[in-house]
Amino acid sequence: MVNVSYVDTNLASGATYIDDTGAETFVPALYNLGDMSFVLLSTALVFIMIPGLGFFYAGLLRQKSALSMLWVSMTVMSVVLFEWFFWGYSLAFSTGANKFIGDLKHFGLMDVDIMFAGWDSATPIATTVPALLYCIYQGMFAAITPVIACGAFADRARLGPVLIFAFCWSTIVYNPIANWTWNVGRGWSNIMGGLDFAGGTPVHISSGTAALAISIFLGRRKGYGTEALAYRPNNVAHVVLGTALLWFGWNGFNGGSAIGANLRAVQAIVVTNIATAVGGLTWMFWDWRLERKWSAVGFCSGAISGLVAITPASGYVGTPAAVAFGVIGGTACNFATSLKGLLGYDDALDIFAAHGVGGIVGNILTAFFADNRVASFDGSALIGGGWINHHWIQLGYQLADSAAGFGWSFVVTFILLFAIDRIPHCHFRSSEHDEVIGIDLSQVGEEIQFLVLPESYMADIEANAATAASKSINGDSVSAHDVKAPIADTTVLPEGQAA
Repeated sequence: MVNVSYVDTNLASGATYIDDTGAETFVPALYNLGDMSFVLLSTALVFIMIPGLGFFYAGLLRQKSALSMLWVSMTVMSVVLFEWFFWGYSLAFSTGANKFIGDLKHFGLMDVDIMFAGWDSATPIATTVPALLYCIYQGMFAAITPVIACGAFADRARLGPVLIFAFCWSTIVYNPIANWTWNVGRGWSNIMGGLDFAGGTPVHISSGTAALAISIFLGRRKGYGTEALAYRPNNVAHVVLGTALLWFGWNGFNGGSAIGANLRAVQAIVVTNIATAVGGLTWMFWDWRLERKWSAVGFCSGAISGLVAITPASGYVGTPAAVAFGVIGGTACNFATSLKGLLGYDDALDIFAAHGVGGIVGNILTAFFADNRVASFDGSALIGGGWINHHWIQLGYQLADSAAGFGWSFVVTFILLFAIDRIPHCHFRSSEHDEVIGIDLSQVGEEIQFLVLPESYMADIEANAATAASKSINGDSVSAHDVKAPIADTTVLPEGQAA
């Protein structure tokens, strides 16, 4: 057992470690209350992104499956936070980690409360925030990543197996990638020199690629390619609300990755907001070119693309570069939405286009625009920089990291889906009946909102139900069109959109 006594950082900054033999070791420069407060705030900001993502997904879907996405955002977060406590943090950031994954040295957060962020058992290195704070901050990253990926289950998956998937996926996909990217001096990409400030590969490439694997594994939704799925978002207000919460929280996502209230954090927040704004405008203009409408959903989609693209670069690039990230990220992600039509997979929420493609674009652009001057804004980081510093090899590092993240996530996700699907009662695909009435009623048993239907509409429902019952009694087959479920059509009552 090791005890630690704390010293006020405003006076003498330091801590004395006392081991079992009574020997004392003084480590200077302990905690800075300003840095701690900033990281605590950033943790709360990243947390608010998770329900924000739920609202964003819920607004884009049909009403009959909207609540399930809010359910997924909160329950998957809860499962992964437990996994993070159980062994996730240790597998990602253990001081005994190898180049690929950590060990179980900090199983159940053992001894994390007496460590510094960056503390090594052999050579204590003091930083200004405790490891326990760094742990919960990184825990929010771990939580939101599978929430992003699980949007690919929308409209056609049973929810119970999704929770099993989230726990297992975090363990064998997210944690290794986080270790090789962010475990300083231990992970292979970190040692190589890959630059990823806030999660281009661990968060976005991994989740976007996982969403691609999920979409392929589950197959297309009922009615894919027909007018039945040619619907508009059921609630654009929820899309805008979700985008606002994501944008707001992303200031802590990128800014907080500086792990201190310093100039580098300020720079990260500045470029994050510029790239987001430009990304939203870029996507909106591309949509206007085709439809001559100023789409709110288009702007929100572009804003997300800008956020994703700037994430790996936010602590490395100068302010003018943020414009390029917004324009290129928004454009690439916009055109990437056509991939599902070309390749024939059904990604209901375009997660691969926004996060997979956006993360890859951000990683590559980081190789061009990373500036060693900006990285030094925190007073300690030293990097070779990117092409603007004539560090040409950085592009190779970024491509290697992106390819490894893409390949690992896609292959392991597919294997994991196959394995869980073979467990009794854990098959992923919902029944055709559940898809017709909607995942909300069939799996959650609740609706995102209750609508009082017109009497004439209720009469039609009763007539259709009677027809279906008559067919069933006579031994005839009953199609989905014979039973018009109220929840399936409430999405379109006001404007006549398809259910």
